[in-house]
Amino acid sequence: MKFIVSSGSLLKHLQQISGVINANTVLPILEDFLFEIQDKKLSVVATDLETVMRVQMDIESKANGKVCIPAKILLDSLKNISDQPLTFNIDKNYGVEITSDNGKYKVMGENPDNFPKEPAADDTTGFTMTSSALVTAINKTLFAVSNDDLRPAMTGVYFELQKDGVQFVATDAHRLVRYKRTDAKSPKTDTFIVPKKPLNLLKNALPDNDDEITISYNSNHLFVSHGDVKMICRLIDARFPDYKVVIPTDNPYKLIVNKNDFQSALRRVSVFSNKSTNQVALSISGSELQMAAQDIDFSFEGNERMNCQYDGEDLQIAFNAKFLIEMLNAADTDEVKVELSTPTKAGIIKPSEQGEGEDLLMLVMPLMLNT
Repeated sequence: MKFIVSSGSLLKHLQQISGVINANTVLPILEDFLFEIQDKKLSVVATDLETVMRVQMDIESKANGKVCIPAKILLDSLKNISDQPLTFNIDKNYGVEITSDNGKYKVMGENPDNFPKEPAADDTTGFTMTSSALVTAINKTLFAVSNDDLRPAMTGVYFELQKDGVQFVATDAHRLVRYKRTDAKSPKTDTFIVPKKPLNLLKNALPDNDDEITISYNSNHLFVSHGDVKMICRLIDARFPDYKVVIPTDNPYKLIVNKNDFQSALRRVSVFSNKSTNQVALSISGSELQMAAQDIDFSFEGNERMNCQYDGEDLQIAFNAKFLIEMLNAADTDEVKVELSTPTKAGIIKPSEQGEGEDLLMLVMPLMLNT
């Protein structure tokens, strides 16, 4: 089997899917890319048994065939070859010879029949949304996903499909993000949980534009396809917590602050906070917001104050500064609105204005105040 491909184009396509491959895999074949040639089209597949990604590209080739090629050495060599046509020659023992303008490289491939088969898309339900809508939804929720493997339901983003839109929810029990798009519709009401890793890979592989992508799912897997890129991942088989009960319905106090000023002040003050809690206490009265952090063990202390618009009784409440900083990143407006009630009830953060067809709500649990 022999084919000719542009080195730059091949590298670009392989980098889109190389993130699937784990560093320490159970099966050696999972360290390989599967190359499949069919009618002058090359499909390259990478998998870790949970997630499968496939890219397709045009090549010059007279014959069809397939081979597994070790991913790391192939990527490392392509990164150092300037953009030029490469000729791949594969012999019957799966030896791979790569010829460039002024070099020849050999690597031992593996039998493609040992490569895991990808799951079949049986009994799927599908819907479409724009690529940028999905990328935005992933960016706005992924940071709140839990890393606690003992609570598998929280280690992914909860997709809530409705006839009038799609909701994406993520929580780690300390904070929660709910993001809704009304410009994507689903044929039926349904829910499933998508793990963190495939969403991270999708976010990097999809363009941030208005291209239409197709999303379909069955009871076990999610299938996403956009142009030459396809991804399949196993869904998390667990029940997502009933997040609606934790969202306070009435937080009477409203605080409006400049997002960048608030974020910068939190960054500066949190340097002096206790490293295990990152606690920053907010004292709000009138049109002034005071932030204070301290680490008693080291006698560190940091205080700042800034202007704000506040409608409510004087309040002192403490939060994890790291959480607040990450949540403020998800708001795309100059100002953010914080809704509060008592020092022990969750605070709600929203952008001052919502974009068309989108609705973002972020919730953060307070910390016990150090008196």
